[in-house]
Amino acid sequence: MTVSRRAALGIGLLGTSVAITGAAVLFKDSPALRGVLGNVTTLRGYAGGEKMAFIENPKTVAALRHFGLALDAERAGSVDQVRDPQLLGTKPQFLWPSSSPLVELARKNAKVLRDQVIFNSPIVIYSWTPYAEALARAGLATKEHEHYYVDAKGLIDAVLARKTWRTLGHPDLYGALRLISTDPNKSNSGFMFAGLAANLLTGDVATVDNLAGLLPRLGELFHGMGYKPDSSGKVFDDYIAGGPGADPLVVGYENQLVEWILQDPDRWSRVEAAAGPAKPVTLYPRPTVFSAHPLLALVPDAERLIDAMMSPALQTIAWQDHGFRGPLGSVGAETDPRIKGRMPGQITAVSPMPDIEVMLSILRALA
Repeated sequence: MTVSRRAALGIGLLGTSVAITGAAVLFKDSPALRGVLGNVTTLRGYAGGEKMAFIENPKTVAALRHFGLALDAERAGSVDQVRDPQLLGTKPQFLWPSSSPLVELARKNAKVLRDQVIFNSPIVIYSWTPYAEALARAGLATKEHEHYYVDAKGLIDAVLARKTWRTLGHPDLYGALRLISTDPNKSNSGFMFAGLAANLLTGDVATVDNLAGLLPRLGELFHGMGYKPDSSGKVFDDYIAGGPGADPLVVGYENQLVEWILQDPDRWSRVEAAAGPAKPVTLYPRPTVFSAHPLLALVPDAERLIDAMMSPALQTIAWQDHGFRGPLGSVGAETDPRIKGRMPGQITAVSPMPDIEVMLSILRALA
């Protein structure tokens, strides 16, 4: 009887082993099984700095591993990664810039097998409570919940006219209105803001027909900024570190403040509890432009990365931990109480970007 039980157990174990081996052979190309077995494909490429925290998030790493993928991503400016011969010469397997028009430029310089917008984040202007309230009292901004809308054309006109906060009726605020963005020749937030400003200064979508009259004023706007960092992350870090006195108005992505709040809740609690009115706030330009974050597959394996990034698991991490909106531009189903009211549910005033040839002319003028 004992022998029979041992024999049955042996037969059972053998059957199980055969079944497991058969399943492994049959589903050896399944991404999930490859992840479980440790057979992970590592993809190497470049991504904009604003996405690095998402890429390095342990939840993102684990979710990608479930798809049998891992990323070796290096931070690079969006404009640089799609046209810099030195970066493209390293044979990246994927590129992840932050603007749809840059896909067209990438196709001029590399063989793109597939591209897909993974998520969105509108271009915003970060400021501090006293300055946002001053713009509101001057009729250039309105407050809704914990965020503001700003008249983008009116603000740019005020900057070009070198209006001071004093002339706007606020002698307690120092100096002239000054916008800071990244270098549009290197970083996407500066690139997108240049496109938005070009549209606003022409009163329509900028074209080759109105470039001649546009470029001097656009050059005046950007050259008046002085030093322009090459990274959106650097601009945001400087904005936070410098405080209201150093950087009253900076161009960035909507998700940056959201991510900063979510990453360190204790730090945000201290900011909210601090004495005085100077706290970081988000101004939504009307109109604004969407930064679309398209992922570009340059090798067949990277096409699987696009499918993985579009999965509910990765989309949820992107929204809940980093504030990236879904591909349709709306916020996620759940909103953390710490960021409630800091962003509108949908962005309704969105300007199209000028076509890539117009943007290349603008970049040459601003170089």
